[in-house]
Amino acid sequence: MRKTAPWRTVLTTAAAVTGAVSALALTAAPAQAAPAKPTSLYAPSALVLTIADGESATTATPQRAVTLSCTPGPSGTHPNVKQACTQLRASGGDFEALADNSGTTFCTKEWRPVVVTAQGVWEGKRVNYERVYANNCMKRVAGASVFAF
Repeated sequence: MRKTAPWRTVLTTAAAVTGAVSALALTAAPAQAAPAKPTSLYAPSALVLTIADGESATTATPQRAVTLSCTPGPSGTHPNVKQACTQLRASGGDFEALADNSGTTFCTKEWRPVVVTAQGVWEGKRVNYERVYANNCMKRVAGASVFAF
């Protein structure tokens, strides 16, 4: 004859197991997905700047090109990224507002056109800028250090 455990032992063991499981269920909170973190706290600012001899960017072959990224910190292949980013921020990203206001540079009136372009994104806004200067001296004065490369 086979002996079985008394019912009292079985019920006590079952109650203990059930109590332990429910205690674990109460202490273990359901897993929640972490909120999505933004990839950056700043709007993107990345530009490609070019300089070419000629009257139009569509017909001129770029002589030089550099990259300029100002967010979150100055970087790129531009020779003076810190100063270029500082001037762009001061002008609010307006390339027409860039100028050397020192008043110490005088340029000749010769016609040797130089075209500059800026394409990319400035503080989250698309930029497609083109400007023709009468000569390299005029470009240097009006473009400040942004187009000095």
